[in-house]
Amino acid sequence: MNIPALPLRRTCRQAAALLVAREDRALRLSDTVALRLHLLACKACPQFENQLLTMRLAMSRWRNDAAEAQGPDNQGLQRPE
Repeated sequence: MNIPALPLRRTCRQAAALLVAREDRALRLSDTVALRLHLLACKACPQFENQLLTMRLAMSRWRNDAAEAQGPDNQGLQRPE
């Protein structure tokens, strides 16, 4: 007997893929709802979400610090000659 999969149920692997994809693009409504439901029911995936948010914040701060160190005239990193 084949039990049909629930339409809004996601595995941890699928939820992790959605969390990563959410960094680059907007998710479909069904994926957003399924992800939120999964995050409410899972213990590990919210920790992964927090790790992604921490990395995004750290990269943002690093970019800002690097831009300030370069000054307004230099927009990119220079290779040593």
